[in-house]
Amino acid sequence: MNRHESRERAFQVLYQLDWNTVESRDVIEHSFGEMDQNDFFDTLVFGVRDKKDELDALIAEHLENWSIDRIATTEKTILRIAVFEMKYLEDIPVNVSINEAVELANVFGDEKSGRFVNGVLSKITF
Repeated sequence: MNRHESRERAFQVLYQLDWNTVESRDVIEHSFGEMDQNDFFDTLVFGVRDKKDELDALIAEHLENWSIDRIATTEKTILRIAVFEMKYLEDIPVNVSINEAVELANVFGDEKSGRFVNGVLSKITF
């Protein structure tokens, strides 16, 4: 599984975790069975899960006329993944994290999701 596929699968797991109170491994096993996991996938899922409150605070600081609670789960999950990458994964250029997040938003969100995600992420610098 390449990094793009890892992001998509991590998004799906993290999205489900936001709606359910189950263990990460249970969601992974239930959703994907014996899928080809890799370190990048694990880093995203467990890193975002463990840093969720910190990531939400960073995102909230850069929202204009929005609160973190008003953001749809799809966009919130994508933003968390991207901000986690931008802050903690130094081997990934920021523009790659933003572009990947916009792609995820275009696939899993509505017609305005990509622009919204891009707008929020473009304001965050590390």
